[in-house]
Amino acid sequence: MSARLKLTLSYAGFLMIAGVLLLAVVVVFLLRYVPDGQIRSMGPFVPNRSDLVRAFVPPTIAALVFLLALGLVGGWFLAGRMLAPLSRLNAAAHLAAEGSLSHRVDMPGPKDEFRDLADVFDTMLARLEAHVEEQRRFAANASHELRTPLAISQTMLEVARDDPDRDVDVLIDRLQNVNARAIALTEALLVLARADRGTFERDRVELSLLAEEAVESLHPLADRRGATLDIRGTTAFVNGSPALLQQLIVNLVHNAIVHNLAEGGLVEVHTEAGRDGALVVIENTGEVVPSHLLATLREPFQRGAGRFRGKDAAHAGAGLGLAIAEGITRAHGGTLELEPRSGGGLIVTVRLPVE
Repeated sequence: MSARLKLTLSYAGFLMIAGVLLLAVVVVFLLRYVPDGQIRSMGPFVPNRSDLVRAFVPPTIAALVFLLALGLVGGWFLAGRMLAPLSRLNAAAHLAAEGSLSHRVDMPGPKDEFRDLADVFDTMLARLEAHVEEQRRFAANASHELRTPLAISQTMLEVARDDPDRDVDVLIDRLQNVNARAIALTEALLVLARADRGTFERDRVELSLLAEEAVESLHPLADRRGATLDIRGTTAFVNGSPALLQQLIVNLVHNAIVHNLAEGGLVEVHTEAGRDGALVVIENTGEVVPSHLLATLREPFQRGAGRFRGKDAAHAGAGLGLAIAEGITRAHGGTLELEPRSGGGLIVTVRLPVE
């Protein structure tokens, strides 16, 4: 049975029960005081209990039949009115199942339980639509990025096959560089997917130790770039994945080094434990970051301005550094904030909840 039919039968059943109870009260508390048998009286005819029962039963049956009909008809109408919002939700759910996530319920009327459910459903559809669109864009970008090294390798092999004077050692070196870039891109994509799924074990992690390890591992790159690494701060404990949080800080420090000044640049790493959570702040000098570019840096495969590629092609990356950092931060229930630094450069602030 449909929900409307169930509600209709429930309304009719309750109405019938109420009618029967009312009649039972009349029978029990009224007719029992009327004697059964002939009642002698000097006046007009006085009915006894049997007379009252015979006179009372037919209209009682008619009243019960009327109550049953009224309960069924009225219950069907009321159930339809009550379930009308669910019909809108059902239609929206069918459209969403067919792939149309742009449709919204947009429930009118007063704010009640159905209106709250419709608002939650609309919010879910909006998030699903944004997530699906993000995944489509990410898949397209990832396909393009992975296709590039494969196409380069194929081109080099075709040129080498047609060149009788080819230098095998040079070809091997070039193929190795292209292959290393493809492997690094694939590993970055796997880390990003792992962070988005949130499938990792959590443990008590000390952020200042992770920051020290990240700075130590990136010192050679900073020396080649002519940048100075400065780390300071206090102990800050969070609950999360040590490997992913290490990757988060490494990515941010690596970006700060690569997108720095050619010579004399500075990268400051700061950790602290505040009232609203633990903080990791990475600040670097560099060129002025335009506001329109700042809003796109979190998106996958965004490498900042084109000037960064030519400056250090060996460390240009795949444009996944901040995207991975954003995914890891979000998976840990935190937020990642980007702010232009006065005089040029960038300030990245990661806020992680302390549990």
